[in-house]
Amino acid sequence: MSGFGQIAVVGLGLLGGSVALGARQRGLAGRIVGATRNPQAREQALASGSVDRIQPLAEVGRESDLVVLATPVHAMAGVLEEISPSLGAGTIVTDVGSVKAPLAETLPGLLPPGSCYVGSHPMAGSHQRGFEFADPDLFEGAACVVLDAGSPEPEQRLCAFWEGLGGRVVRLDALAHDEWVGWVSHLPHLMAFAFAQGLADAPAGAQGVAGPGFHDFTRLARSEPAMWADILSANRKALEGPLQHAVRALSELSRTIEAGDPQALEEGLLRARQNLEPSPPAQGRDAESDARPSQRQGSTPDGDPETTHD
Repeated sequence: MSGFGQIAVVGLGLLGGSVALGARQRGLAGRIVGATRNPQAREQALASGSVDRIQPLAEVGRESDLVVLATPVHAMAGVLEEISPSLGAGTIVTDVGSVKAPLAETLPGLLPPGSCYVGSHPMAGSHQRGFEFADPDLFEGAACVVLDAGSPEPEQRLCAFWEGLGGRVVRLDALAHDEWVGWVSHLPHLMAFAFAQGLADAPAGAQGVAGPGFHDFTRLARSEPAMWADILSANRKALEGPLQHAVRALSELSRTIEAGDPQALEEGLLRARQNLEPSPPAQGRDAESDARPSQRQGSTPDGDPETTHD
């Protein structure tokens, strides 16, 4: 059985709102309830029909077969502690957090007997924030990581849920997830922020002649700073290696430029471009998790605020 009698979405920003809208339009649940501290998100969610009602945290898990946590990573444990007493036997708890190892270590111990945690991470988002930007098709074609949690039936139901939202499910353990997204999501955001920080020393007015390449590269740096500080700090161990490799590669390119050797520079740039050639997609645990190339890649908090990621 892939459908759910009732889904609870906690955090109704871009991601949480998109989950609720998508589940409603695609008939993935009989009822959808929400929880949010944001009055505007509450009104918008009810007006859109994406949720049947808004409930307090202490009640949102009651009668829910699936609970989706769409809050900041650092807040999820506290939120789940409030929800946990209302959870029934068989309830599946998942999340949309961009870092998985800390959650996989912490959240299962906060659940009552009979319920289970299976982590998720849909690789979709935007630098826009709030329920007003929620999109029922946000997850269409996007990779969605579902963790191996040792609970086959709940995992299968959760995979079917994300596939029902249009996602491409990839199975990973928490440590592999954090390593992979450190490379393909967190490091690109960090590099974009670093470049934007360096613009403080650029000539006044230089941005006035910027072209599409500048705007493509700096889009990630327009993401929510508080949310990305949370993500990058939470994944600092997995990010250490990719960051060191990137710094070394930048240093090597800098030395080649200083040496005035166009041939060597061209060879280095060619190797870099070849690294972007996609590998043939594998299946199951070996499948490569990658965000779809879309205007919706980026980061997403909302007034709650919510996590995520491309």
